[in-house]
Amino acid sequence: MTSRSRLLLTTKLQVIKRVHVPVPLSFNRQQNPSIRDTYGRARLHIPALPSQNEIDAMANAAAEKMARLRNHFKEVPEDSQTNSWDALWQQQFTPWDRQFPNPALVETMQNQTKLFGSPVHNGKRKRALVPGCGRGYDVLFFASLGYDAWGLDASQTAVDAAGEIKTQQGEDPKRYPVRDSQIGRGSAEFLVADFFKDDFLAKTGGTNFDVIYDYTFLCALPPLMRPKWAKRMSELLSPSGQLICLEFPLGKSPSLGGPPHGLTAELYDELFARPGDDVQYGEDGFVDAGRVKGTSDSSLEKLSRAQAEKPHDEDRKPDFVSVWQHRSN
Repeated sequence: MTSRSRLLLTTKLQVIKRVHVPVPLSFNRQQNPSIRDTYGRARLHIPALPSQNEIDAMANAAAEKMARLRNHFKEVPEDSQTNSWDALWQQQFTPWDRQFPNPALVETMQNQTKLFGSPVHNGKRKRALVPGCGRGYDVLFFASLGYDAWGLDASQTAVDAAGEIKTQQGEDPKRYPVRDSQIGRGSAEFLVADFFKDDFLAKTGGTNFDVIYDYTFLCALPPLMRPKWAKRMSELLSPSGQLICLEFPLGKSPSLGGPPHGLTAELYDELFARPGDDVQYGEDGFVDAGRVKGTSDSSLEKLSRAQAEKPHDEDRKPDFVSVWQHRSN
């Protein structure tokens, strides 16, 4: 089976999973008059299921987007991929954009308030960092919690779009309600910057970010850059801070390539055991768990890992989120 065939099959299965028959919760005629006939007898209104041709069409459209994204980077050297991302933004081809924060992030911040504590410490707002922020929905969300939030992106077009979203929606009480009126809303700033270089730190107030959030950033990087990503995360994270990793995409075979490149929970364990050290992969492309021995001064330990209740979109299951901090000595 070719890579394209495997991709198409996977996409078809995702489309089929979306097909469901809604069942009315009540047969009360006043509340649901459409589910009773003229004699008052209960009946179910079941919408027609998509035909096989319609399922194929939806699967083909999704597969074409994935193939276009993968082929866009196929011949691009690692050190030139930044310009390639900006080209996609200029073409307005952003299939990863869902126009709102991932529910898994929202649930994590709501359900683990004791872990993250207050966004204000000693009268000063804590700082949050979102690398690869795109249009900045997550940055605006952190600001609504009370953090001073910074979004980085290598694409000028993406940062310009984030600025527009901030102007239009940044203080919208329905989209980004302030969580605590006494703490208020923090700032939201966007920078065109290379995550792996220090140029942006003069504007953000240095390293030691209290919260860093990774989503669709690690999976966008070539696999050889993963150790560098882990080391950089460790360098930027405050000694008492938390790194939030939304693990996406899980369950995707490495043989399908990327971006987005398939990830596993075990990969995060290996990367953070000794940030910066190479990890080993098997012939199937999956990480060889347990090959990294011991820890280092920059190691991160996992505080929690949980699956969200709500998915980011109906194409997939709810995402898993892991939270990390510097290992206690």
